[in-house]
Amino acid sequence: MLKDYVVVDLEMTGLKAKTDRILEIGSVKVTDGMETAVFHCMVNPHMEIPPEITDLTGITNEMAAQGLEAAEAVREFAAFSRSLPLIGHNILFDYSFLKQAAVNHGIPFEKECLDTLKLARKYLPEAEKKTLDYLCGLLGIRQEEKHRALEDAKATQALFRYLQEKFGEANPSAFCPAPLPCRVKKQGPASLRQIRRLKELAAYHNLPLKMDPQSLTKSEASRLTDKILAAYGRIPQP
Repeated sequence: MLKDYVVVDLEMTGLKAKTDRILEIGSVKVTDGMETAVFHCMVNPHMEIPPEITDLTGITNEMAAQGLEAAEAVREFAAFSRSLPLIGHNILFDYSFLKQAAVNHGIPFEKECLDTLKLARKYLPEAEKKTLDYLCGLLGIRQEEKHRALEDAKATQALFRYLQEKFGEANPSAFCPAPLPCRVKKQGPASLRQIRRLKELAAYHNLPLKMDPQSLTKSEASRLTDKILAAYGRIPQP
């Protein structure tokens, strides 16, 4: 039986690790089968949070602006989780964001993982849906605040405990963490030339920038510049 691990959940600005950003990290540490510590932090995404994300999570731009920088948040979480395996609901989704941020900032971060979504699909086939919210309702697991990182991590821990206690003894190999197929490339920061050009385009076309230009990667700056040029055109030469 797995007795030492860390359960993690993230909230993000969107669904793609390459283009979206972490908003919140919540985690529960389990040692010898007992919950021994929690980790929680807000992360400043340096961008305007999409309204649908605020509606879902309750996280506002004002809340996020008080958060840690992504590098500091991931570094602190790496120290908290140490060499312990990670458990999460659809863990590859959360892990890909953590891994991308870690690679971008040169932070070592390699983990073995275990997915409660995969376990639920295998051992709870009768469940109509396999979302965390639905499974918690089905199994009577209390959720204080849905779609917030720490509360969802606590709910995922309760779900994993239920699954392991009920099915783990008969199926030990299914409850062994393993490396995930998650390869990401480092995204370097935008150059001063890219930032200057983007600011000039936005100012000329009177466009608000929903992301802090100083926080952009090279690819983000390039995509945003191309988007403005396609929609509004170039600045006329004198």
